Amino acid sequence: MDQAISWLKLQRPSMERLLEELVLVSSHSLDKSGCNKVGEVLRRAVPLPCEVVPGKNHGDHLFFHAPTPGCNGGVVLVGHLDTVFPREAWEGWTTDGVLGRGPGALDMKGGLVVVAFALQALVARGLLGALPLTFAVVSDEELGSPESAELLRERARGARSALVFEAGRAGDRVVTARKGTGTLEAVAHGRAAHAGNHHRDGANAIRAMARFVEAAEGLTDHARGVTVNVGKIAGGVAKNSVPALCRAWLDLRFEEPSQGPELLAGLRALAATELLPGTRLELREGAGRAPLVATDASRALAERYGACAAEAGLGRGEAPRQGGGSDASTTASVGVPSVDGLGPRGAGFHTLDERVELASLVPKAEALVRLLARGG
Repeated sequence: MDQAISWLKLQRPSMERLLEELVLVSSHSLDKSGCNKVGEVLRRAVPLPCEVVPGKNHGDHLFFHAPTPGCNGGVVLVGHLDTVFPREAWEGWTTDGVLGRGPGALDMKGGLVVVAFALQALVARGLLGALPLTFAVVSDEELGSPESAELLRERARGARSALVFEAGRAGDRVVTARKGTGTLEAVAHGRAAHAGNHHRDGANAIRAMARFVEAAEGLTDHARGVTVNVGKIAGGVAKNSVPALCRAWLDLRFEEPSQGPELLAGLRALAATELLPGTRLELREGAGRAPLVATDASRALAERYGACAAEAGLGRGEAPRQGGGSDASTTASVGVPSVDGLGPRGAGFHTLDERVELASLVPKAEALVRLLARGG
């Protein structure tokens, strides 16, 4: 292990070059070609056989295996190829030698680099031994993993632990708890009419939606960690026409597993109410994730990782519960102790000022080498 770590400490320039190569390929979740190109770069950097599962609506999903497919009793490492911004909004890479900036630099192409170099160090020196290991890299995580979640659950079942390489948090504290998430599209149907000649004959879908929005957001309960956010709305065709259709998109967050079904039931009850005569409202459920709930087993995993991180000169401890979801919730849903936030440090993910602390790449890889060399 000392040889592996000595080698890693010399790899920062190479890690930065790989990160730049990954970031320069735009890979928005709906850019199938871009995600696949990032996958090709990653496959050249990871020294393990790769199972490629073709994506249907998204890029391909990659599963690197060692020594054989499956991770029963072993470890599953988790990452994603896709990023938030399409190339029209932001692309490119810049660095001042301290910070690297670009879409996905932190979330989570930096995490992919950490894993790739840790595996290079381990495989070259035979340190994985017979440890069952799968490195799962999906192409739709930023959308809630609608296509890949079941694939990840299948391959994570029976694992001893799951390590997820989303952006590192302040003080290098790992994530053991996240809110659950849900996505809904609400569709209000009304009746079109001329706003001047036949206004009374119409049924205004926008007005019905406005009533639903007010009631839906009223289900927010900050004290319980439950939120409903209507983040986008669209309806109507012209100011002089009573609108027959209006759509709204809702984001749901909650802390406890029981709160998700409870929140959905409340929203369905609202939608079933006649909000305005002549209108009706339907709900279409999208991708969602159960909460990541800290357990004794996941806290023990966080402690094992924390000890390795401290040896690598990093901080340790548990971060506060995170509001955003990740695939850690997916691995945890099949009973695998899961921790998250093991990627490099940085800030600004999901913004146009996303940046990664380049000096954190090597120690994060070293922490992973230490953990896997000891069995995960």
